[in-house]
Amino acid sequence: MIFFKISGFFFFYFVVTGVYVIFMPKILQMLGYSALHIGAIFALAPLMRFFVPFFFLKHFELTQKVFYIALGGALFAIVMFYPTIHHFYLFMLPNMLLGACLGMILPYIETYAMEHLQKERFGKSRLFGSIGFMLIGIILARHLEDYTNGLHYLLLAISLTAFFAYWLTHNNTHFMTSSVVKEEAFNFLHVKYLWISLFLMQVSFGGFYNFFTIYETAHGISLEVTSYLWAFGVICEIVLFYFQAPLLQRFSLLSLVKFGVFATASRWLLLFLFPSSLFVSYAAQSLHAFSFALHHTAALSLLYTLYAHKKLAAQFYYGFSFGLGGFVGALLAGYFYGEYLYLYTSFVALLSLGSLMLFKGKE
Repeated sequence: MIFFKISGFFFFYFVVTGVYVIFMPKILQMLGYSALHIGAIFALAPLMRFFVPFFFLKHFELTQKVFYIALGGALFAIVMFYPTIHHFYLFMLPNMLLGACLGMILPYIETYAMEHLQKERFGKSRLFGSIGFMLIGIILARHLEDYTNGLHYLLLAISLTAFFAYWLTHNNTHFMTSSVVKEEAFNFLHVKYLWISLFLMQVSFGGFYNFFTIYETAHGISLEVTSYLWAFGVICEIVLFYFQAPLLQRFSLLSLVKFGVFATASRWLLLFLFPSSLFVSYAAQSLHAFSFALHHTAALSLLYTLYAHKKLAAQFYYGFSFGLGGFVGALLAGYFYGEYLYLYTSFVALLSLGSLMLFKGKE
């Protein structure tokens, strides 16, 4: 039953992510937002994800009560999308709130999932998030004639995410006790090159998360086919999540993280070299299995071996990579959007790989 609850949470959480990442940029473009405005809007949520973990270093603990407040805040933020979406500056506010709340929700559950299921079974639960992401990409592509449909799906998905999160954590003894580790300070500097690499990796994803749909449709690929490209990437991700256990047992976590970054640099370069080729777009999307699924599990597992504060390590993982990296990536993608967007993102991914080369396991 615990496996079902965790999987249900992942499914609907990543339905929310799918609507937000795949369709919200297109919705904002339909409403007249410029590329720079879209980049700015989608930089806000990651920025909040970056700032939030710092409050938990000394001042707060990510307790069950704080977690429930975050769930309510995320629900309220999406409700506020409706009256504010036509106003750029007002729309910033619920996006900031949503980013702050999501920055607490996912690490809280994912840390428990990794500890309870272990890394070998974690992927089999996490793949349900990929399934949710894929399904919403296919379904909503056919029902986006009116932008409000996207908001309706977003509201329903966050409501079901909150339901599964509450069902999993309520009366669960694991979440009723403090799990803060106080014996040692949380130190970044002793693995600084790993943190730099995680940051640069998500900077490179800025062009993908925020402009892939716009980029593909601008090169003659329809919105529906683009949704299939998103879905295909997620299918490859699902396959690797399911079968990744032997890789995690056979190879070192650091080697797997490096391979994931190399696959990402190759992926962006393919999109730059062949922007109108549907075949190459599918080939590039197949690399999502390594650039997200494998990299994510290996990086999170590596951090868990380096830090006793596992929940805080997870928060900072999302804060530095998807947060600060996503913020910088979104802004730069909005600035560089055009013919050379994916050449730039490929170069940033190579910088991430270079930083990993400087990182030593016992640094």
